Amino acid sequence: MCRTITLVMVVTVMILTAGCGYMTGSLLPPELDSIHVENFINSIDIAQEISDRRSSYSYQPGLEINITRAVIDEFMFDGNLTVKKADGAVLTLEGALIDFRQVPLSYDGDDNVEEFRIELFVEMKLTNNLTKETMWKETNFMGETSYTVTGPHAKTETAALNNAVEDLAQRIVERTVEAW
Repeated sequence: MCRTITLVMVVTVMILTAGCGYMTGSLLPPELDSIHVENFINSIDIAQEISDRRSSYSYQPGLEINITRAVIDEFMFDGNLTVKKADGAVLTLEGALIDFRQVPLSYDGDDNVEEFRIELFVEMKLTNNLTKETMWKETNFMGETSYTVTGPHAKTETAALNNAVEDLAQRIVERTVEAW
């Protein structure tokens, strides 16, 4: 009996100490320790034709400012890179909001929309200021959220848009520090 308990304890300790190889820290080299986030610009073409893919356009004034603030806040929360002014940062992130979509997902029996999905698309470029090389570029990088407009879990469009901006910011920081 004592031998079985010892074996179970040894196996348990081995499993707990072995883990699965996942780490939560940054995969960036140690010299890449700071970032400057340029203000995102709004490059949405509101004069673009309506197509089968898009039935309408939505415009949110100042959305690019909200994205910039959320990305900076997310880098500060993450803590792997220090947010600095342009002249003191090793990395620079530039971005542009290129599309904002609000897509109906479900309808009630009277053809009223019950659920929407908001999608935000950006273009980004990360530059190493030490070597002046582009580390990566992304086009059509997306953040999203879904929300209902009726029922106990209903959200306002503004609250849902904030969730989409937060999702986008989290994905941007993950793309930068995790370097998958």
